[in-house]
Amino acid sequence: MASSTSSTPSPNPIAPMNSGPPSAGTTGQTSNNSSANSGQQQLMGTNDAPVSPERIACWITELLSSNTRENALMELSRKREKVLDLAVLLWHSFGSVAVLLHEVISVYPYITPPTLTAQQSNRVCNALALLQCIASHPETRSLFIQANIPLFLYPFLNTKSSTRPFEYLRLTSLGVIGALVKTDETEVINFLLTTEIIPLSLR
Repeated sequence: MASSTSSTPSPNPIAPMNSGPPSAGTTGQTSNNSSANSGQQQLMGTNDAPVSPERIACWITELLSSNTRENALMELSRKREKVLDLAVLLWHSFGSVAVLLHEVISVYPYITPPTLTAQQSNRVCNALALLQCIASHPETRSLFIQANIPLFLYPFLNTKSSTRPFEYLRLTSLGVIGALVKTDETEVINFLLTTEIIPLSLR
């Protein structure tokens, strides 16, 4: 008995406790995590991918049709920070600024009484985001001011409804004004001081 006991090898204290293949649950979890990470990387890659000039031109053209406008507004709004001169393209493209202003004034009737829906708010906010793009670009900022486009935001800044569609509308409108106040250009300062934009923005 003593000989048998002494000849039995002692267990290795640093050997892994589970040297066999991972369980099915562990394998599945690892696979799922890998798939999720891969999916996130693919999604990020898609969002960061450059947009071709042809695609941008197509979306700008689609602004002119009521059938394709909503999607074009959404896509251009999403890509506005990736296209360096989108503001210039929008300003000098036939009918583009008129379309953006049409989207803005089309929701005026829903301000009083406050019946603006989330879908309407999202759509006009996409248009406002493109106006903000124009307001922030050095080549179009002065033209934006000379056309008195910020005055079209008065009704949005003056709303009192606390519902989410109106809050989103006010915040996006303030973003347009914020794009203007980031500069110290005399023309912009004079415009802001001679209009009611500042008091409305401080409400």
